[in-house]
Amino acid sequence: MSADPPFVAAGAASADTARTVIGACPHDCPDTCSFVTTVHDGRAVRLQGNPDHAQTGGVLCTKVSRYLERVYHPDRLRQPLRCVGPKGAGCFEPVTWDEALDDIAARLRAIAARDPQAILPYSYAGTMGLVQGEAMAARFFHRLGASLLDRTICASAGAAGLAYTLGGKVGMRVEHFAESKLILIWGSNSIGSNLHFWRYAQQAKRAGARLVCIDPRRTETAEKCHAHLALLPGTDAALAYALMHECIVHGWVDDDYVQRHTLGREALRERALQWPPARAAAVCGLPVEQITALARDIGACVERRDPVAIRLNYGMQRVRGGANAVRAVACLPTVIGAWRHRAGGLLLSSSGWYPVQRDVLYRPDLLQRSPCPQPRVINMSTIGDALLRPASPDFGPAIEALIVYNSNPVAVAPESRRVVQGFAREDLFTVVLEQFQTDTADYADYVLPATTQLEHWDIHLSYGHTDVLLNRPAIAPLAQARPNTWVFRELARRMGFDEPCFADDDLTLCRQAFGDAVDFETLLREGHAPLAVPDAPFANGGFPTPSGKFEFASPRLAAQGLDPLPAVLPNHEPPGADPRHPLAMISPPARNFLNSTFVNVTSLRDAEGEPVLEMHPDDAAPRGIADGDWVEVFNDRGRHRTRARLNGRARPGVVVGLGIWWRKFGADGTNVNELTSQALTDLGGGPTFYDCAVEVLRVAAVTPARG
Repeated sequence: MSADPPFVAAGAASADTARTVIGACPHDCPDTCSFVTTVHDGRAVRLQGNPDHAQTGGVLCTKVSRYLERVYHPDRLRQPLRCVGPKGAGCFEPVTWDEALDDIAARLRAIAARDPQAILPYSYAGTMGLVQGEAMAARFFHRLGASLLDRTICASAGAAGLAYTLGGKVGMRVEHFAESKLILIWGSNSIGSNLHFWRYAQQAKRAGARLVCIDPRRTETAEKCHAHLALLPGTDAALAYALMHECIVHGWVDDDYVQRHTLGREALRERALQWPPARAAAVCGLPVEQITALARDIGACVERRDPVAIRLNYGMQRVRGGANAVRAVACLPTVIGAWRHRAGGLLLSSSGWYPVQRDVLYRPDLLQRSPCPQPRVINMSTIGDALLRPASPDFGPAIEALIVYNSNPVAVAPESRRVVQGFAREDLFTVVLEQFQTDTADYADYVLPATTQLEHWDIHLSYGHTDVLLNRPAIAPLAQARPNTWVFRELARRMGFDEPCFADDDLTLCRQAFGDAVDFETLLREGHAPLAVPDAPFANGGFPTPSGKFEFASPRLAAQGLDPLPAVLPNHEPPGADPRHPLAMISPPARNFLNSTFVNVTSLRDAEGEPVLEMHPDDAAPRGIADGDWVEVFNDRGRHRTRARLNGRARPGVVVGLGIWWRKFGADGTNVNELTSQALTDLGGGPTFYDCAVEVLRVAAVTPARG
């Protein structure tokens, strides 16, 4: 069978008609919007938020509202490409799909014959879809016996923190924030990264709620809250304990709720009493009055029996003690009994509510048919070191082949100098499934053109609300672009994998994702279907922990010889501890980008302007740095040149390198990840992007790169 015939997407718009198609946003955002594409004569001409989906409300963010610019971008990859020059130079020639897939399969077969663990998949959330994300890919790599990838790069520390306290990635329903009376927006620039939550927060504000932002940076969200606590990176647990201290000493504890629905209350009380506001203020770099004022706000709500809610996000867990910080913050609403209210409690992620049939989709049982039933696991956050590590008894075989899809590791993985060195190995066989010639694609042996969300089937959960969404293809794939699922089916066929599961088409995979737990006919008809999540899921306890209680002290951690209580852990690189690198650097996403996605969309890149490093005037002045100067930010891992911006957003002692620009758009061919480290978090093996000490110097003008 040829791999090159014209490809027609099931359900795509036919030519010479105009119609609308309901889809779902695929990007790594808690909002997971439903959108409507208008198609005329086979071309998508309009994309808008679905007004019939309550969580979307007809509104899309600035980024996804420009999605058609991405679909029809002149730089879309339209045919398979083979490298014909040095890796990283971007020298490629076109080949047919058959040529590419035949050679890829032959290369993988030869490596697998020696040891399939020398082959590694690398993927994350370039699409959040359950089908185009991992469904057919996981089946392929399980059957092959390839190394397993520990997908840690975003949320694993926070997920571990939740698992050891309230039992999983569950929490309050986002729509109920509209009824809260005090909302703590903790580690989240909601206006830029959680727009539809911000709508509920604004409803609450108009009804009299108080909004408090806790974030080292004065974000767009912080500007619109009643108060902003600009704490030092990595000190969130100390602040949480100080707030609990005040609740305890002032009697703002729901003793009945704590006694009936928690474990370890006395131990938590004892530790919290060790953190008076003055001690936490010194650690957090905050005025003590800010901490006591926030505690009084909480206490006033407790006394009035008003709901208090925390919207926690992932930025604050990207430090050494990130998981324990999540644990500490999660304890606060439990101490005051906020879970009694449907508008009280905490939300970090709602993804744990979804009954995904992962074993059906991903088929881990296929490992038993592979040459390696128990392959090693490699942490994606340390890919730089992993690619440069030789074979050894502890590590196993050196990585000989890397298949990258739904990710751009050369731009987004930490300590990118090491990542680039690994990808530049001439003996590393690299295949990249992509829509554009990214930094990572430049280092590929083969680049395979991938479809966008308008060109394939997919099904989505959310980590910000509790609806399932179905994505229908609206148009046929452009040129020779193919869905990820198609590529892995074709590779499986060439590898001789004859299990029936490799014949499942994409619509079948969509149906398998939730089985009978979701009415698929509703999804086909409306594009979305709600889960039956209680309004106040933990009003009477019933947490999904082994004990059924909220675990202030975790027996599971104690059994591992770890601190059962949330710990206040210093950063790997504490702010100000190293006189050579006295500044802390955090690197949150720029407002118009989503990690490295959308960086090449011209209108969005023009809105961002150029890579910048935000500084406080108190840090800039002694270094002779003025707004708009070129600076070099550096540490022992690398150097990155960029513009300084003294725009009032950075606090003293902290610089902010907005990311994640493609390296090729950086003035010196680098981005902020030149400086970040491969050190990991306390639990969950997550990256520590915001645990990064640097110094900054003014430099002569730099001629910007053009990409």
